[in-house]
Amino acid sequence: MIEPEAPILILTGAGISAESGLATFRGGGGLWEGHRVEDVATPEAFARNPALVQRFYNLRRAQLRDPAIRPNAAHRALAKLEATWPGPVTLVTQNIDDLHERAGHRDVVHMHGALNQAACTACDAETSWLGDLDESSRCPACAAVGALRPAVVWFGEIPQHLDRIARELAACELFVAIGTSGVVYPAAGFVAEVRAHGLAHTLEINLEPSSVHSVFHEGRQGAASTLVPAWVDELLARVG
Repeated sequence: MIEPEAPILILTGAGISAESGLATFRGGGGLWEGHRVEDVATPEAFARNPALVQRFYNLRRAQLRDPAIRPNAAHRALAKLEATWPGPVTLVTQNIDDLHERAGHRDVVHMHGALNQAACTACDAETSWLGDLDESSRCPACAAVGALRPAVVWFGEIPQHLDRIARELAACELFVAIGTSGVVYPAAGFVAEVRAHGLAHTLEINLEPSSVHSVFHEGRQGAASTLVPAWVDELLARVG
């Protein structure tokens, strides 16, 4: 049984945001429908047709501004866990939305970048960017025009914060993956890395078993908005 001071590492994927109305990357209704990955989510695509790539991400950014898109009960439960658990709680997300932050989570590790950030290809500066990006957008840091791109990790690029994530994987005593497909690496390999250290209990919470479900000690299938609050309540009941 995990002790109240034990460090917890949580990995979230598209499944947790899907329950807030955001389309997922995979499946018949996913974001890639109508677009090849190579056309909208690679550095080569941006070099070849920046207008198409910017339009694709502008639409996703606009969806985040929709008042109907809000954190769900799973997001709120994880924020409650961070605020209440006596030990450290690290949240790593594959998602580029800001729903964890809006739910009140203070420290979110965005390994695939953030949709509401822009990165300058001229000076490497990143800045908050809530509106559209296009060829006329000016970098606030260096004043370059047309050099801004979404600050997200595209296919073929290296995920962010891997050094910190590796330290947290080695130190955690409970690893929980929520709403992940288990097919995108390196995140899909996190559970095996945790198991290799031999210290942590591992739990998967997903609508259905992921591609790496057999590596976890425990799996719970169902909606994150139902299962995550129940799991958080179980943990916090041990705090007393």
